[in-house]
This record gives sequence, structure tokens and C-alpha cells, in this order.
Amino acid sequence: MNILHLQTGLFGDQSVSRQLSDKIVARLQQENPAATVIDRDLINTPISHLDAEILLAGGAEAEQRTEKQQVELALTETLLEELFAADVLVIGAPMYNFSIPSQLKAWLDRIAQAGRTFRYTENGPEGLVKGKKVYIASARGGIYSEGAAAAMEYQESYLKTILGFIGVDDITIIRAEGVNLSPEARTQAIEVASQEIASLSA
Repeated sequence: MNILHLQTGLFGDQSVSRQLSDKIVARLQQENPAATVIDRDLINTPISHLDAEILLAGGAEAEQRTEKQQVELALTETLLEELFAADVLVIGAPMYNFSIPSQLKAWLDRIAQAGRTFRYTENGPEGLVKGKKVYIASARGGIYSEGAAAAMEYQESYLKTILGFIGVDDITIIRAEGVNLSPEARTQAIEVASQEIASLSA
């Protein structure tokens, strides 16, 4: 088993999404001792956000690419290779301003490529990334799974949409929410999520 572990929590060891995604990876390794793990920390080693120069790099002739385009195109290829090689993705995804961290969006913008991870057909778009399992470690300061705030949830729903678009629909979400409501709520949310992780089998 090859595991690709994406981290996007800003607060290091204090990040709930990091704590949970680390536990998910540890659980998968416990179940699969021979598993290999690629850790990509998108906070400590951020990926440049997509711009016109990066976007046009793939369509330019090699000798006409700028130095930036050469570097960024090589990084994009590395990110795609990591994705294609992975059997399992573990994504630490906290909610920031009702959505995902921009660093995670930067990764998604690099790997969502027509002809590589999806294609357009006469029947509509088709995802080309098949046969992969995704675990999302979701952390939220408030309660967004139900109630009035559910209408403001663009974090898990966006991830499920974009991953589904590229062909990944086997997604398990491990969620700790309400972690900023009180110290007790934080502890309880992490404990509930941790128990769910402990019961995972792969």
C-alpha cells in the first residue's frame, strides 16, 4: 500500500486536522505494516498558487519555457506522480472561512488537469483517477454538519466534489467539529474522532 499524506493545518502540533490525519496514517500502517508513506506538508513546503505563467507552461515548447515555468512544471509532474502512485490519500483539511485552506486549493489546482486526471467526453466529464481510497481528517471550530450553519459549509462538500470530478469517490470523512466552542468540546470532538479512527480497517 502506498499512502499519500497531505497536511494543511497551520498550527503545527496544535492543529486538530494534523493530529487526526497522523492518527489515520498510523492506523493504516498498523493494518498494513509494509505500507509506504509520502508526507507532503503544504504549509511548511507550500506550492505556488496557479497563475497564467504556470498554467501556460504545459502548452509551451520546452525551449520557450521560462525558468519559473520549468521549475513549476517539474513540480506539477511530481505532484501528479505522487497522486497516481498512491493507493490511499489521507488529507488533513481544517475549515478556514467556511472552506479549505488555500494551500490545499493550490495542490488541487495543480492535479486537476484535463487529459491527465479527467477528460471531457460526449457524455460529459470523466474522472481518470480510479481505484483510490481517501480519508479526510476534517476539523471545524463550529458546528456545520447540521443546523443553520450547515448552509455555510464549503469544506467537505467541495473536497468531495472535486475529488469525485477526477474519479475518486471512495471517501471517508473523520470529523472533529465544535473544537473552538470550549476546551471540553475540543477534547470530546477529538476523542470521538480518534475512536472512529481506531476502528478503521484497510
